[in-house]
Amino acid sequence: MFAISSFPKAILHVDGDAFFASCEQSRHPELKGKPVVTGKERGIASSMSYEAKARGVTRAMPLFEIRRICPDAVILPSDYETYSLLSRRLYAIVRRYTHAVEEYGIDECFADLTGYGNRHGSGYIALAEKIKHDLDSELGFTFSVGLAPSKVLAKMGSKWKKPSGLTIISTRDRWRFLDKYPVEKVWGIGPATTIFLKRHNFFTAGDFARANEWWVKNNLARPFWEIWQELNGASVMPLLLEEKSSYFSIQKFKTFTPPSDSADFIFSQLSKNIENACIKARRHKLIAGTVAIVLRTQDFRHAGAEFALSRPTATPQEIIAAARDVFYTLLKRGVPYRATGIVLANLNPAVIQPDLFTSGARMQKMVKLYESVDELAKKYGKHAIFLGSSFEAQRFGAHLGDRGDIPERHHDKLFGETKRKRLGIPMMFAEV
Repeated sequence: MFAISSFPKAILHVDGDAFFASCEQSRHPELKGKPVVTGKERGIASSMSYEAKARGVTRAMPLFEIRRICPDAVILPSDYETYSLLSRRLYAIVRRYTHAVEEYGIDECFADLTGYGNRHGSGYIALAEKIKHDLDSELGFTFSVGLAPSKVLAKMGSKWKKPSGLTIISTRDRWRFLDKYPVEKVWGIGPATTIFLKRHNFFTAGDFARANEWWVKNNLARPFWEIWQELNGASVMPLLLEEKSSYFSIQKFKTFTPPSDSADFIFSQLSKNIENACIKARRHKLIAGTVAIVLRTQDFRHAGAEFALSRPTATPQEIIAAARDVFYTLLKRGVPYRATGIVLANLNPAVIQPDLFTSGARMQKMVKLYESVDELAKKYGKHAIFLGSSFEAQRFGAHLGDRGDIPERHHDKLFGETKRKRLGIPMMFAEV
């Protein structure tokens, strides 16, 4: 048993087991125990149940390969609407026990339990057990949980026993885990740093944690110095509790099927991505000074180009006009393409600054116009109004044929719902 004194800080990391596939098994109990794979619309596996993993299915495996090695696999289109709703339920359950929750990903979060052990009438371990029990029972699938004095150790703990593990790592007991943990699997240590560390005979997390403090400070960048401290039980990485509102860049990539060699259709898909990126930029009151576009062929080859805008903007017409010429220099005639992407970069707070060629009045009109567009989107759904250049993408959607299957939640609309206007209720709860 560990006393509360064993944890100068008590950090919990919660990680959903095979989250997307588990969401599908939860709302379709008949799929439990079967190899379930999501990602049908992309043509590759985006998530797979543990039954599918046991049969050799891996992330990003093409569907034809999945069907070859696992003929009875249940392959479903991704229902991100339901996954995000269940993600919000995950955060809400953890917040019953502490307000200090970092929403790290759609299927995982950190929580600071420090000081809450006695408040809930139990120690930290019992509190972690209670949180895990609530998550497993209320969401209908399992979560793996790590409890430790730092974020890095807590994340190691949640990965230690999967699925449905609860791993406790105290400061004093940490070496039992660190000495068995490969250094390349430590959260935040990438391939280049792994090569460097192994070159200096640091092969496990324990090896790195025992490194001389002076050596770490003088041979590695600050983030790795922080990881070293966290491995040694010091909590130096704060939980990020605020909703993310600042971005270095905004990206929108979309795959479509079947692949197309129609320049008009491919550009329409790019135009739709630009509109989506601008919607997000306006939501956060940001404007972009630089844009990059990417085209991906059927054989996964990429072509891309970055260019500066004449002035920073989040107006899609301006970005589409600037992207058009670049698009046609990248496009190869007769070559089938499967995806387009857009990156808005060099982001700054939105401020109207007319230039020599654009009057302030005209710019103000565009701002007012898109305020109205965004209000209509809130009322009638995203893309209730869209640009003509996005018409082909809006008309056909992203996927046709077998991969054009849509999630079940979109087949059976609730009263008052439309294709674009949705209630925040996953079908598994709507049917109750």
